[in-house]
Amino acid sequence: MRNTMAIAKREVRTYFTSPIAYVVTAVFLVVTGYFFAADLLTRQMANLRGFLSPGSFVLLLVTPLLTMRLFAEEQKLGTLELLLTNPVRDIEVVMGKYLGSLFTLLVMLVLTLYYPLLLRMFGDPDLGPILTGYLGLFLLGSAMIAVGLLASSVTANQIVAAVLGLGILILLWVVGSVGTAGALGSLLDYVALPRHFTDFTLGVIDTKSVVYYLSVAAAFVFLTARSLEMRRWR
Repeated sequence: MRNTMAIAKREVRTYFTSPIAYVVTAVFLVVTGYFFAADLLTRQMANLRGFLSPGSFVLLLVTPLLTMRLFAEEQKLGTLELLLTNPVRDIEVVMGKYLGSLFTLLVMLVLTLYYPLLLRMFGDPDLGPILTGYLGLFLLGSAMIAVGLLASSVTANQIVAAVLGLGILILLWVVGSVGTAGALGSLLDYVALPRHFTDFTLGVIDTKSVVYYLSVAAAFVFLTARSLEMRRWR
């Protein structure tokens, strides 16, 4: 655990001593702020629907940018081999980088808390859907970061890592719209990322949705650890 936290702290420092975190956070805030303001002025309803649904799609676009450098940059600079020769397990390296990215995601979401504060100042919003909506965004973002983590581990090129991560996420986003009937259609619908987010925006915490996002995150973290393990045998 000590190694994991040390790597996580190093990743957080790297994020906030480079322009990546600031640029991605700024884009996220500007785009979601626009949709929040537009929805609020149009419908004049004290809820976060105008932020939560667009925010989930914006996360789809920006999380690959957050994760593209995690392993790709170290492979390009040759520091990954040095890291792996230290007395640290592969899963500790992966979890450290994952937690560092997760903290950056949390900072991004915390900076949007002025949206519900504005609603509270000028209206009487229902806090239930707001809290569950933020929980849903965090779980969705956690799964997306794990996908980007795997993409970054298989290439030394950050652009390739970002494109690969985005491609996988888009596939997981639209797979439910294939329209296949029967058991296969139900399976594809269940696998789709946005399928499980809707309930959170309505104030409902479905255990199946929580388990789904945690399972996706765990699966891709596991695959990333296996990807690193394969590098040791090259």
